[in-house]
Amino acid sequence: MINREDMLELTRRMTPARSHIDRIAGAYYDAEGYIDGTFNTHFLKLSTAEKTKNLELAKAVLQAETNKQLKDYRIPETARKPGSIWQLLDGIKESGLQNDAFLDLLYEMIGECVAPGKESYCFLFHGMYDVPVKGTDKEWQEGSEEVYNYLLCAVGPLEGEYEPGLPEAGFLYPAFRQRSTACNYINLYETAAYQNLWNLLWK
Repeated sequence: MINREDMLELTRRMTPARSHIDRIAGAYYDAEGYIDGTFNTHFLKLSTAEKTKNLELAKAVLQAETNKQLKDYRIPETARKPGSIWQLLDGIKESGLQNDAFLDLLYEMIGECVAPGKESYCFLFHGMYDVPVKGTDKEWQEGSEEVYNYLLCAVGPLEGEYEPGLPEAGFLYPAFRQRSTACNYINLYETAAYQNLWNLLWK
């Protein structure tokens, strides 16, 4: 089960002035699911307006209805085999979105599963969240407990030329549980329009 407070802790620190996201990359798809363009840039190089717009997409995934639209899934140990999508996600995360070959492979896999008949996008955010210490009185203290290294994905329809609408699917990997990295879990977000998208994770 996802604790709503864990998601709120992450989104509260997603503002243009104070964000733990350091890089953003993405792909645009035509109506047949073929890649129509990609980008990859350091998040701090974006204008304030661009940061705000993209942070809204990232936060929309985490602010989805907890345990209904945004759900917690355990990753079977048997699924972590060489060549698996989990190995790919780990590679993308550890590279900080700077391995284009890994990214292109994931874009192609998602492109095969996006809703046909409409132009779509897939944006990936990489972040390093320095988890602050919380005392027994629930007050924040100086110092940190760990650094949460994560990958956040947002998938949805385009509303104009390279203009993303609100995401209708996404994930947070690894999951953030009890204010800590949960390596064997992933949080998946999906709506009816993209309800079969994440089947690709379990193949």
